[in-house]
Amino acid sequence: MAPMPESAPHIEHWKEVLRAGRENARAAFFARADTGALLRQLAKLTDAVVAGMWSECGVDPLCALVAVGGYGRGELYPHSDVDVLVLVPPATAAIHPLAPAIERLLAALWDVGLELAHAVRTVAECATETAADITVRTSLLERRLVAGSRRLYGEFVQSFDASLDVRAFYAAKALEQQQRHLRYDDAAYNLEPNVKESPGGLRDLQTVLWIARAAGLGHTWRELARHGLITPAEARAVARQEREIGALRVRLHYLAERREDRLVFDVQSALAHELGLGDRAGRRASELLMQRYYRATKVVRQVNTLLMQNLHAHLYPDSTAPVAIDRDFQRVDELLDLRDEALFETRPGAMFEAALAVQRHPGLRGMTARTLRALWRNRRRIDAAFRRDPVNRARFLQMFQTGNGLTHGLRRMNLYGILGQYLPAFGRIVGQMQHDLFHVYTVDEHILMVIRNLRRFTEAQHAHEYPLCSRLITDFERPEVLYLAGLFHDIAKGRGGDHSSLGAREAKRFCAQHRLHADDTALVVWLVAEHLAMSGTAQKQDITDSEVIERFARVVGTERRLVALYLLTVADIRGTSPIVWNAWKGRLLEELFRATRARLSDTVGAPPTLADSIELRQREARRLLRLYAVPERAEDRLWRELDITYFQRHAADEIAWHARHLWWRVERRDPVVKARLYGDGAALQALIYLPDEKALFARACAFFGRAGLSILDARIHTTRHGFVLDSFTVHDPANPAASYRETIQYVEYELARALAPAAAFGPPETGRVSRQLRHFPLTPEVQIFPDDKGTHFILEIVAGDRPGLLARIAWILAQANVDVVSARINTLGERAEDVFLIGGARLHDEQALLRLETALFEELRI
Repeated sequence: MAPMPESAPHIEHWKEVLRAGRENARAAFFARADTGALLRQLAKLTDAVVAGMWSECGVDPLCALVAVGGYGRGELYPHSDVDVLVLVPPATAAIHPLAPAIERLLAALWDVGLELAHAVRTVAECATETAADITVRTSLLERRLVAGSRRLYGEFVQSFDASLDVRAFYAAKALEQQQRHLRYDDAAYNLEPNVKESPGGLRDLQTVLWIARAAGLGHTWRELARHGLITPAEARAVARQEREIGALRVRLHYLAERREDRLVFDVQSALAHELGLGDRAGRRASELLMQRYYRATKVVRQVNTLLMQNLHAHLYPDSTAPVAIDRDFQRVDELLDLRDEALFETRPGAMFEAALAVQRHPGLRGMTARTLRALWRNRRRIDAAFRRDPVNRARFLQMFQTGNGLTHGLRRMNLYGILGQYLPAFGRIVGQMQHDLFHVYTVDEHILMVIRNLRRFTEAQHAHEYPLCSRLITDFERPEVLYLAGLFHDIAKGRGGDHSSLGAREAKRFCAQHRLHADDTALVVWLVAEHLAMSGTAQKQDITDSEVIERFARVVGTERRLVALYLLTVADIRGTSPIVWNAWKGRLLEELFRATRARLSDTVGAPPTLADSIELRQREARRLLRLYAVPERAEDRLWRELDITYFQRHAADEIAWHARHLWWRVERRDPVVKARLYGDGAALQALIYLPDEKALFARACAFFGRAGLSILDARIHTTRHGFVLDSFTVHDPANPAASYRETIQYVEYELARALAPAAAFGPPETGRVSRQLRHFPLTPEVQIFPDDKGTHFILEIVAGDRPGLLARIAWILAQANVDVVSARINTLGERAEDVFLIGGARLHDEQALLRLETALFEELRI
């Protein structure tokens, strides 16, 4: 096998061919918006360039160049990779004699502007890789010869087809799809979906077509319809939605000028206007675009479910013998099936019976394709008369009382339009976006996520994630009230007004119609009305203050309400976004829960006095100090310089920690900085002690910002002899699983340097604004009002979060000679909700107060 003579490809010529061809394809697409034509045109253009350069590079004619993957399918998106396989004959030498020409070809293809994903293999090597990797197997399933040896390509096709185990391929692709959906929390209605990979995206369609192709059932929707896997109407519907989503992906590529499959906030408005969508009263153009996308994904998910089931039945015909369940339903291959396809037409209430049957039979993992089709076809039969029927109401309630399979059942009912038909209030929030910068799901998806979280508390496999929640819900009688509260807690969003109050009215009407017990009705209504109370108290108030606990205990009233609210709050926060929940929020909620439960259990006596609370804390702090061998009464020297407010606002272990490091440093003027792991190691706590001077709080905030640490809580105290004793709790928001042991020494040394009197300090730099905030700016809110005691003021700030925000706020307060007494920092995605307790004589001057509010507002504007 003699090597071919070297030949140089005409790089500049092919560059121009590719550039001109791409420009023509783009112009044609924006003129006619024919997605299929564009993808085929780009694939043919690439064929011409690749085949021409193959010839010019002098690759041995015994080799073959094969298009695989999407390119092999004859479809190329504007910035997708070009997947190619170079088949070479076997070689005896360690270095293949054809390697130089092939390397020259691949380098040239990169030089002309093709983003290659390539492999060079023999037929035998392809067989080995195919057996080991499902991704390779899938890519080689869609292949076609572009240039080179037809004989070698024929050998490859024969080898691949002979080795393909269709059943194993189906099982692997089904598992792959399940795992991919789990990566996206099985949520199609994400506010920033990936149009290719998210549930309901293009990959769901490609998966069923891959399996159908492997099974010899065709590779187009019409061919699948001819084989009876879907109906002709379903084939037309899914082809239409494939074009819709495909067109969005094309426009995403062109708009980003790179491969971009995420429908992110940055491009939603621009895409909407490209498609001729404009803002309407109360609705942005981007929301109209996303609702169009969600409608498309619903069809895709429906058809994907139907086809995966029908393909399974085709591949495993021996496992589909029906087994009767009752007179209406039967089991077919672990799926619920109708014994009479007209059942839902003649008796619509059987739709709820079907849902209950799946829940009550653990061996059932869903419904057959024809049952799902019947649900979708008959969903409109759920009308006012259906909703008034007491039997239907009882069955709907039984779904929540049964519990098992509730999440999957509700998601199925939502996907096929049943849930919104039965609860019109729910139907109004299907696909409704939330531009609050911390929810990442639509309202309906978030509600179902909250119910999923509540159900997870009951499951043993999730007990390690939610140990307290799992213990509490085990002893909670009639947990269906929690699921119903989850269903209604956000159901009134988007109407204007207080969604909690409006939702409570919807819940009350539902409970009355469905004849819940009066006590359960009262609890559901109260939970919906107060579902934000616990998170607001934990994250915005000082929960070490006994008066805060006393007020919250009065709001809650009973231990059953407290347990229910705690469970709903944890499920709610964890259902907003994968990044909003963190161990700090979990600790705050748990501390508030335990303190409130202790107060509620003390039913005989009056609430403890402030003196009683402080005495208990001091006694416990002394006990802890003795454990660390601190001399008896040594702490008194420090405590004489601290007032009642200090002991009121710090827990016993914090008081002991401060005293352990400071009892012998009370008069020391050099900065003392100590750090420790906080709680279970989910955060870091830093102690600062030094003579008071202007802008110390701002200096500390700026340091933590530079270190990439986000402040969760700050307690600022000035001693009687003019020292500051500050305590900061911080964490790394970019790394929720961070270990802070290595950070302790860094913080102690560098923060002490930053606080030294000689250290220079100026206005902190303003960080970059996130892309979410650029496209959905949040109007800042600044409120300053006296606290309940009349001794300080409360500053509440709501603004879009960005690096350095807290340091800038602290700088403005310092410039206004306003003292910060404490700070509770609450970050919800891209939204900051911070609460400061501040003091200063100037705040009693209305003009000074107005200037401060104006300065803060101007700083927070984006």
